[in-house]
Amino acid sequence: MSVKPARTRIAPSPTGHMHLGTARVALYDYLLAKKTGGQFILRIEDTDLKRTVPGAEQEIMDGLRWLGLQYDEGPDIGGPHGPYRQTERREIYQAHAKVLVDKGHAYPCFCTPDHLDKVRQEQMKRKENPHYDGTCRVLAPDEAAKRIANGEAYTIRFKMPQDGVTVAHDHLRGDITTDNKQLNDQVILKTDGLPTYHLAAIVDDHEMQITHVMRGSEWLGTFPLHVNIVRAFGWDEPTWVHLSVFLKPSGKGKMSKREAAQAMKDGYSIFIKDMQELGFTPEGVLNWSALMGWGVAEDDVMTVNQMLDRFTIDSLTPSPAAINFQKLDHFNATHIRLLTTEDLAARLKPYFTREGLAVKDDVLLKIIPLIRERLTTLDDCISFGAFFFKDEVTPAPEDLIAKGLDAKQSAEIAQRVYQILAAQPDISHERCEPPLRAYVEESGLNANQVFGILRVATTGQKVSPPLFESMEIIGRDVCLRRIQNAIDILEKM
Repeated sequence: MSVKPARTRIAPSPTGHMHLGTARVALYDYLLAKKTGGQFILRIEDTDLKRTVPGAEQEIMDGLRWLGLQYDEGPDIGGPHGPYRQTERREIYQAHAKVLVDKGHAYPCFCTPDHLDKVRQEQMKRKENPHYDGTCRVLAPDEAAKRIANGEAYTIRFKMPQDGVTVAHDHLRGDITTDNKQLNDQVILKTDGLPTYHLAAIVDDHEMQITHVMRGSEWLGTFPLHVNIVRAFGWDEPTWVHLSVFLKPSGKGKMSKREAAQAMKDGYSIFIKDMQELGFTPEGVLNWSALMGWGVAEDDVMTVNQMLDRFTIDSLTPSPAAINFQKLDHFNATHIRLLTTEDLAARLKPYFTREGLAVKDDVLLKIIPLIRERLTTLDDCISFGAFFFKDEVTPAPEDLIAKGLDAKQSAEIAQRVYQILAAQPDISHERCEPPLRAYVEESGLNANQVFGILRVATTGQKVSPPLFESMEIIGRDVCLRRIQNAIDILEKM
């Protein structure tokens, strides 16, 4: 049985940073389109001009590309169904709104904000749910036309059915039945001639031939409205897929600004740009987000190509998923280990250079095997590898003193280590480790004491990649110079 190619879309609003929810919807859209031989489209829903943030649109496009989710049509690359910014499609929406009015499915509304607020206050006093009271719904078309001709400001409202029920089908949730008495006549065209989401999204999905609409479950409240608009036009409905929501790590409610700020302090974020800067990989982010709402094992490690093999919309789940940053760490570290040495080196280099370090590519390639297993995020490379690219290191004096010893005793050990290494023609692992271990045996010291001093002296830190392999990369002259510096520090204490 052949599968019809799917046309999917991600349609974010440029009102802030691109977040995890947008990335996950985009991933599912991308997987469905590519698996069926269809197209994945980017549309910018920018009709809320007051909330539009400069640079947000570019951040969305950059974020999708960083994730590797290349769209087939979009505002920056064009396509056969453009424009792909809603503000550039004003006339299209106005024409469709007129169609609805002419068919009797919508009507001009002249109610002022003051009137609407007064009605709302009265309804709340009566303990009613605020709703439009239908003042303009009963206006005769001739009267409405006369008021428009006189220059009176108006919106267009969709005329919802008032009797019976609306049955809307969601692919994950089945039939959702709503009593039409609970529905409200929503504004679909604003006084400035721009549409609201309710009209624009429906028109665009039809005009762009979208077959599957995947979006968050927060849109279930207006699902009956959108279904009724589609039916009023007489169009075929897309397959509706309302995805699960993300819950905060506690599993109780959505992430607040305060919790998002705390996550950032802890080295995490729900915003894609931040994740990139914090050293997370696109592979790790996608793997992590994919499994929050996908009915596969929660620890399944998958590349996008592997996801393509397994993905179906039938395997998605409507159950809410709590954000688990520890799992993000797990997936990110795993995908770091799956990168080739060359790929990982290319990704780490910017983190070194932004610290002002002059990176030698041959050295970088050598250190990858030493630090790869220690990396949870890409920026961890600074903690484990910056000392390779420094002319000098500045160890904390107290770190140079071995456990159970004083500064003088530690200095004597450092001097003896210096003598042993200086006597070697090179500082390779094979040549240096045996005489140093012999010294440990002869001295009655333990290895942690001797090698601890050596580690801090040569790397500047108490924790590092394997010591002798690191020293070999650092080089004989630099190591000796750093050990002498450590001796000088200890002798002054």
